Amino acid sequence: MREPRVTRRLAAILAADVVGYSRLTGLDEEGTLARLKALRRELIDPAIAAAGGRIVKTTGDGLLVEFPSTVDAVRCAIEMQQELRARNLGMAADQRLDWRIGIHLGDVVVDHDDLLGDGVNIAARLEAIAEPGGIAISEDVWRYAMGKVTATVVDAGAKRLKNIARPLRVFRLDPAAPLSAASAGPAPPAAAKPSIAVLPFIDMSGDFEQAFFADGLTEDIITTLSKLAGLGVTARHSSFVYKHRAVDVREAARQLGVRYVLQGSVRKSGNRIRITAQLIDAESGVNLWAERYDRAIDDIFAVQDEITLVLATELQVELTEGEQARLQYTTTSNIGAWTHWV
Repeated sequence: MREPRVTRRLAAILAADVVGYSRLTGLDEEGTLARLKALRRELIDPAIAAAGGRIVKTTGDGLLVEFPSTVDAVRCAIEMQQELRARNLGMAADQRLDWRIGIHLGDVVVDHDDLLGDGVNIAARLEAIAEPGGIAISEDVWRYAMGKVTATVVDAGAKRLKNIARPLRVFRLDPAAPLSAASAGPAPPAAAKPSIAVLPFIDMSGDFEQAFFADGLTEDIITTLSKLAGLGVTARHSSFVYKHRAVDVREAARQLGVRYVLQGSVRKSGNRIRITAQLIDAESGVNLWAERYDRAIDDIFAVQDEITLVLATELQVELTEGEQARLQYTTTSNIGAWTHWV
């Protein structure tokens, strides 16, 4: 019998909990619980409902909330932290309830009313590294919230999160020092970069082995491009939401918050493989660059490395350094050398 289909959806996930809750309950269990219930009833739950959020579950002092809108999730978090800060003014340290909040935009697994998967786990890990009274968000969240929220934003760089395989770029929001969206000054470094999403390459052969190759090629391209300081690249888990889906490039770019999209296909015939790739300006719909590569597949991983390096070089030519990049970077076949590029 066929296994039931797993239901998934893209959602903004907010994770929050009280800082030092165990210590506070150790000092005054009943009083702390009463203050938390009052805070939930008077502030937290109404703010979430007003922003269109859904409380997925609670964990004593913690909350997991789903939002259909990334911007609404961030605005809700900012409002909550500002109100909490105002309520805490003048209170003794053992009476205050400071919160940490983490927000991530990701693909989640729907299990009845519960949500599972990396999208949830990453939000929880971001919450764990947020400052007391602060908010930590992923780069994917910032792409949507940029210019639409009022808070001081700091690019914290790539962070390794517990039990998350790849480093994640993190931004910290400080609601205590709000700036208007119009007067916020220069955008963080990510906003100034050309931004690109690499959509999953399509397997045209229907061969499982080639589907594996197509996914591996896509992941390698994302990884290699992510090492280029002059380019903002959408994370793998966001791009792979579009696997097995008919994609409108402009709509995908809008949802992912990028200017450029790379898409392609893989086709096998005998002992040879053909890879096509095209770079599209999603704002104009113009095809900026396209290429076809025909290779023997005696060593499929060597072919994958070669194509990844060539594509990365061509994309850097188009998006960052112009023709000078081609002269500088096609002289090496060592992908590891890209990690030293600044």
